[in-house]
Amino acid sequence: MKHRSAAPGTVALAALLALAGCNANPEGAGTGGSQPAGGTAKGGTLTILTSVSDQQFDPAKSQNLAITTLGLVLRRLTTWDVQPGKPAQVVPDLATDTGRTTDGGKTWTYTLKDGLRYADGTPITAADVKYGVERSFAPELSGGLGYHKGLLEGGAGYKGPYTGGELASIEVPDARTVVFHLKTAYGDWPWIASMPAFTPVPKAKDDPKVYSQKPVASGPYQVEDYQQGKAVRLVRNPSWDQATDPVRTAGPDRIVIQLAQDTTVQAQRLIADSGDDRNAFGAGFVPPAQLAQIEQNPAAKARLVTSDAGALAYLAINTRRGPLQDLRVRQAIAYAVDKRAFQVSAGGAIGGDLASTLITPGIAGRAEYDLYPAGPSGDVAKAKQLLADAGQSTVSLTLLSRNDQPHLAQSQAIQQGLQRAGITVTIKPVDDTAWEAEVTGDRGDYDLTVSSWQPDFPSANGNIQPLFATSEIAGGGYNISRYSQPEVDDLINRATAETDQAKAQQLWAQADKRIMQDAPVVPLIYTKNSFLHGSNVRNFFVAAFPAYPNYLKVSLQQG
Repeated sequence: MKHRSAAPGTVALAALLALAGCNANPEGAGTGGSQPAGGTAKGGTLTILTSVSDQQFDPAKSQNLAITTLGLVLRRLTTWDVQPGKPAQVVPDLATDTGRTTDGGKTWTYTLKDGLRYADGTPITAADVKYGVERSFAPELSGGLGYHKGLLEGGAGYKGPYTGGELASIEVPDARTVVFHLKTAYGDWPWIASMPAFTPVPKAKDDPKVYSQKPVASGPYQVEDYQQGKAVRLVRNPSWDQATDPVRTAGPDRIVIQLAQDTTVQAQRLIADSGDDRNAFGAGFVPPAQLAQIEQNPAAKARLVTSDAGALAYLAINTRRGPLQDLRVRQAIAYAVDKRAFQVSAGGAIGGDLASTLITPGIAGRAEYDLYPAGPSGDVAKAKQLLADAGQSTVSLTLLSRNDQPHLAQSQAIQQGLQRAGITVTIKPVDDTAWEAEVTGDRGDYDLTVSSWQPDFPSANGNIQPLFATSEIAGGGYNISRYSQPEVDDLINRATAETDQAKAQQLWAQADKRIMQDAPVVPLIYTKNSFLHGSNVRNFFVAAFPAYPNYLKVSLQQG
């Protein structure tokens, strides 16, 4: 959701909520066709329906999770082994292991596997990995996951290979070895090496203006055709070797990604389950209205897959705008928000629990607390008193919203809740691409926006640092409250450098509460995600983490 696009994978994705319905059988295997020992039938054309109008294949600009779209075409140093009923594990991808360190986590060394090749048959080298990471620093390629930028020595002032030369903290002693020198010890680095920027990019074939549509494939598929706003067609990569890649099963012969498909339309097509849609699944969360419809349709309900947990849905408050610079006004918003109405707009109580913390359930070290105990529908009297104390009896704000029915319904729930306290909210609807550009760009021309966030890897680091570190303001970062607090930055830095996981978790919990004292966001709900697939789709499941389907395992029934 990117995170993020917030379609999964992205890791900053807008959360539509799910009904706790009957899951489809994730282990279902097709009959007939080519059926390897691993249980994946080979063949057919899989269709993925997505609401995004631009599918980002440039790894420097991508926030895709390791198990979603980008992972079909591009490999990284490490990746995730995600299976039903098991915790996610970081495992080797292009590398022979998840990384070696001899100095307590400050220097990490990787060796590439033998025989790795791009789709055109040329070898994948350590220099390509180094260059791929370096280009992610280029200002013109902003928007991708950037944890590594603040960790690598010399990263703070580096502007990428187009104008800044090479980054000395990434060494390539030979064609198969790459060494990363960090500013401080970082025990989670193997997870960082699974992020899109650690995709190899051959320098000779890098054109940053078009690379997103013409990436050099290292995964089981390559881009055959890219029609902006319409569709992306993937075909098999003849140079991909299954023996080097245990996490990808590469079942379908072809994959068609249909772009700009409204989530409501996606759900209706998959409920109908006719024609090619029998071989399709929706990348977007099933909207509340269709969840209710599916409850009355046993055939569709059997194809609905719902996560056990999910993202934090929250209201971001732009702390640099007008009256919102006053803590009392932000606290008033925290008390005035009607969380129950938001929950109802997103599918009801079974769609997720009301939230009060930033660290999400299921993440180690989470501490339960509520600094603004307003009850599920808010405390309007308390909000009005805080506004009066701030000399702001009336406040007018703009709420930036994605322009689709589920997001507009959620924004309207926020609007109506705040209106009770004398806070007038004007909703400004924009498409997904414009929303992303506005909230992560330099202007920040909005007061409020509803977003959601699932950690990019299973650590409280992923709940806190991307959303609240000063370094993540603008420039493609997801500190969309534009919140800056030196004390919080210090806690983040200390927790990041701590290799003792128990101590690190205590620091993250401390940061959680300290941030909420400043009320830069209002936690709304901890969501659940539901996804629907066609009747011929097999090996479709959502594991404990992340709360998205594992695209790398999906196959089709044959025969």
